[in-house]
Amino acid sequence: RPLYRHEIRASACSPARSLVKVRPKGAWLTLALLCSVVGAGWLALAMDVHWQQVLGIHARARRSTVIGLRALGIGALLASLLICLRTDHASMAVLVWVMSLAAAALAVTLTLAWRPRWLAWLVPWAGLHRAAAADCRTRTD
Repeated sequence: RPLYRHEIRASACSPARSLVKVRPKGAWLTLALLCSVVGAGWLALAMDVHWQQVLGIHARARRSTVIGLRALGIGALLASLLICLRTDHASMAVLVWVMSLAAAALAVTLTLAWRPRWLAWLVPWAGLHRAAAADCRTRTD
């Protein structure tokens, strides 16, 4: 039984083909949600207060790191939009994308409130910042 109007025409010609179209849609939308969460996380880490909260250091991120995190965040959010547009028609894709942005913002906000260090996996190169900050602390002591 076809699930969407555009699959009715496809199912009349080839019933097995319409079933193939339904299955990957969930995987694409999951990927879009993951891109939204990662993008929101990168944009949050571009802010000094969240950078310090996640990494547990009192040093500010370098300007190049902040610009890189902003670019990665915007890129991930645009990738999420493109994935949504690939999956559905434009009006539904924009609705799904906006809802995924809201869910991602909520997820990142709650993670920052309860377990901020869980977002450290988004910046694997931040171990260098943490080591440099620890080195500065030992030199001043």
